[in-house]
Amino acid sequence: MEFAARARLAGVDLDMDLTRVGTYELAVPVGELLFVAGSIAWDGPRAAFPGRVGADLDVAAGQQSARGAGATILASVHQFLGSLNRVVQVVRLTGYVRSAPEFGDQPQVIDGASDLMVEVFGDAGRHARSAIGLAELPLRASVEIDSVFQIAL
Repeated sequence: MEFAARARLAGVDLDMDLTRVGTYELAVPVGELLFVAGSIAWDGPRAAFPGRVGADLDVAAGQQSARGAGATILASVHQFLGSLNRVVQVVRLTGYVRSAPEFGDQPQVIDGASDLMVEVFGDAGRHARSAIGLAELPLRASVEIDSVFQIAL
């Protein structure tokens, strides 16, 4: 099964409207690497799952937010490349979790996006990763993720 079909089965809208909240590109290729800008889960024009994980949201809601950010990443890659089938490997995810003080389960939250990458790409979706807690994110988003993909030229 092709990657786009697997993404759609996972509930990803690959044709979603992609929103920029500043002056930047959603994806930039450098050789065989594609760098994808920080992405969040969207609910129309607003961030889905706003708030702090560990205060306003529990880990499960944080995982949903991370999965939504992963879906936005997949839509960005699909729209930029014209096909997810050009993905050779998900190289890296860096996950930022808007966290309550003393919250330390950022890795479990970012699993929402990591699990989606493996669901869509299989072994090619396994990646290196960081999960970082911080006080604020744009639009009050609970999770933002940036990523690097190896692509077929």
